[in-house]
Amino acid sequence: MLGPHFSTLPPLSLYIHIPWCVRKCPYCDFNSHERPEGKTGLPEREYIDALMADLEVQLPEFWGRTIHTVFIGGGTPSLFSARGIGELLAGVRARTRLSPEAEITLEANPGTFEMEKFAGFREAGVNRLSIGIQSFNDAHLRALGRIHTATEARRAIEIGLATIGNVNLDLMFALPAARAGGVAQTLQECEADVRAALAFGTPHLSFYQLTLEPNTVFAKKPPPLPDHDQAADMQLRVEEWLRHAGYDHYETSAYAQPGRRCEHNLNYWGFGDYVAIGAGAHGKLSTPGGPPGSGQRAKIVRTERVKQPRDYMLKALSVDPSSCVFERRDVSRADVGFEFMLNALRLTDGFPAAWFAERTGYPISLVSRALDEAEQEGLLVRTHEAIRPTEKGQRFLNRMLEKFLPA
Repeated sequence: MLGPHFSTLPPLSLYIHIPWCVRKCPYCDFNSHERPEGKTGLPEREYIDALMADLEVQLPEFWGRTIHTVFIGGGTPSLFSARGIGELLAGVRARTRLSPEAEITLEANPGTFEMEKFAGFREAGVNRLSIGIQSFNDAHLRALGRIHTATEARRAIEIGLATIGNVNLDLMFALPAARAGGVAQTLQECEADVRAALAFGTPHLSFYQLTLEPNTVFAKKPPPLPDHDQAADMQLRVEEWLRHAGYDHYETSAYAQPGRRCEHNLNYWGFGDYVAIGAGAHGKLSTPGGPPGSGQRAKIVRTERVKQPRDYMLKALSVDPSSCVFERRDVSRADVGFEFMLNALRLTDGFPAAWFAERTGYPISLVSRALDEAEQEGLLVRTHEAIRPTEKGQRFLNRMLEKFLPA
């Protein structure tokens, strides 16, 4: 088989990137930019026009397919007005087949919360909120370069629950010392953050270990962090506390109350498709190809847009909106096994074995050797119906994923 063959196409999502934030955090490696100062402020109108132009030029690639989830990420999308988010979502509905039951998530940071504004987001169609709390400890918030306080974080959660209700909290552990020569986060401080988060009863929690990513301030000037064993103890304690509180640990860093998993992220982890619009946004689309002799072959295409917001707007609003895409590549037969497993093996319950063929277009025999090796080492278990990582595989995920790298 020279290329993929799809009997059915994967589920489809939409990712919208709004790149501005109040201040760039020293650990952040996302495509985020401090908002413009002065009289002009955010170019909200121009950016929404650019997003719609970007979306329109992609329509032929997914025409007729239903979009099941939307995620508006950043940056800090909640810097936009409720009217702007309303116009954005109205534009999406006018141009695409957006499911009436679609999960629509907006990322927000404390410090951008106002009751009336977030009620407006709800009226616009946002039905899920993801709040970047990171910690309830003021010293650790300062160490992370966050602009909000623990008091503001609590107030933001209260507003989110009162206006939208369906709320996720993003938190981190293994945090740095607040000052040079200070003490990094302790296990007791980590537990205090878990207890504070649980007190609100939000249906979804995400707990991430702080990592020093390349090209960040922290990578250039690493702060004092808990050592590997301390970080591992924190991870185990987080899992223990949330399990006892009734949360399902369904993905490496994600925990949900029964029936409250994030559908958008599940589509990523299940190797689904996603249209992407916005500065620096990454997309993935599978196409079935045409009939024999048409010359239109099936393929999986990944795209990335230009990162600088001003450049993105200039290109998206030019006579050739497709010029806002600076990289476009077909996922090769050699890479597809790794790319699928990189996502799917993050799911603690694993995935249906049939997904591999359905969503890559190749038979699962393509990765038989790697699956055999991982199973022999106790990193995963598999049947004809399903494949899932063992507890050991979850702990040593990178070691397992290395087995699927192309030779």
